[in-house]
Amino acid sequence: MVIGWAESIHLVRIYNNNKHKGSIMNSDRILMIVGLFAAIGATLAADAMPYWGLALLVIGLASGFMGDALDQGARVAMMVAAVALPTIANGLDTIPAVGMQLNGIIDNMALVIGGVVIANFILVVKDGVMPAGE
Repeated sequence: MVIGWAESIHLVRIYNNNKHKGSIMNSDRILMIVGLFAAIGATLAADAMPYWGLALLVIGLASGFMGDALDQGARVAMMVAAVALPTIANGLDTIPAVGMQLNGIIDNMALVIGGVVIANFILVVKDGVMPAGE
């Protein structure tokens, strides 16, 4: 079966119309999915790469710098999530067989969210220092 260019465009939904609203993958979604898979990899194969923490932070920084600007409420929610998620995840250790892995995945996702928070902080400071319009 041969698929032409028009059909492939339709299949991946490159165009943005109201019928397919929300189904298009943007950089925010892609980087969060990559961050989730990296957090799972860092938990399940921690010895495979010694720099998992740095990789997770870089994914979060890229997501923060490339993503849409967050409003003040969203920035506060991200900061609270980055601080509170590891604390809440520690309670998952009591679940037999999977608790430690769930705790590790959530802790590693907190690193990704921390990178987003750092990037947003840098952008807010830059916007406060730079003159308007630049």
